[in-house]
Amino acid sequence: MADKILMAHGSGGLMSHDLITSRVAAKLQNEILGTMDDAAVLNCEGRLAFTTDSYVVTPCFFPGGDIGKLAVCGTVNDLSVMGASPRYLSLGLILEEGLPLSELDTIMDSIAAAASEAGVQVVTGDTKVVARGSADKIFINTSGIGLLRPGTRISGSCARPGDVIIINGTIADHGTAVLSQREGLKFSGELCSDCAPLNGLVEAVLDACGDIHAMRDPTRGGLATSLNEIARQSSVGIVINEEAVPVRQPVASLCELLGLDPLYVANEGKLLVFVPASGAEKVVGAMQNQKYGRQARVIGKVTEAGPSRVMMRTRLGTTRIVNMITGDLLPRIC
Repeated sequence: MADKILMAHGSGGLMSHDLITSRVAAKLQNEILGTMDDAAVLNCEGRLAFTTDSYVVTPCFFPGGDIGKLAVCGTVNDLSVMGASPRYLSLGLILEEGLPLSELDTIMDSIAAAASEAGVQVVTGDTKVVARGSADKIFINTSGIGLLRPGTRISGSCARPGDVIIINGTIADHGTAVLSQREGLKFSGELCSDCAPLNGLVEAVLDACGDIHAMRDPTRGGLATSLNEIARQSSVGIVINEEAVPVRQPVASLCELLGLDPLYVANEGKLLVFVPASGAEKVVGAMQNQKYGRQARVIGKVTEAGPSRVMMRTRLGTTRIVNMITGDLLPRIC
């Protein structure tokens, strides 16, 4: 077999079969996928959450992960912040002619590792090959199904005045890691993506407090955009404290150098939780006991004043409006 993806790999013939069985399905072995039928047959009881997303990150390898890990974690997290326990994923691969098979192998290994960590199964999928120049090495689509806890209703429209806003750690790590890799920027401090599956962290939050109003993973558009989305969905005001929002020094330095605001830079392993003040201490404590929540802290609150608006109290003691992102600061980061 050639050492790169060829158009013949997308023909539907023997080369397609060999590619899928030896380099895709072999990495993701489970009973459901193993049938190799046209659709997966699943057993699910109760309310389901369903999501889909596509991943076109450039470059497809970056410090802390790659497009494969990103695809699994992104879909797992979208289910998790709805209060769902992720169960099953689909995997759609669009491969560009000329993609080295060694890179495909590395990406598939990352997909398998991330799925294993999250406890989900990839049960169906599709592979297509496009001509050289029609894609950027590899595009991935993942869809996911998760099982909701009985009685759970978590939504961006459920934030209420008096809620406390908690985040599990530093912001802007993913976007700056991808940007530094893309542009070949060298920094004395380490820039590393925070890409991670957060379903275990969410389970700990839900176990600690049964009255979670809203959760969100602030990916494209960063923290600022996610907060604005929830403020608008719930018609509430949000106030965050600049001093409380954690940013690693290498990230802050790069953003300052390039004129970027960390509030708008992408994350892929961060969780925002909106919880009544009475439950905040329990939630922070539960998060800090988890691998991806060691730096959990309160960063703000929900108010009645200024509905659909996000404000920030700055280090200087002033207050400024934090608007929705209006441009594309970091294109193609997820």
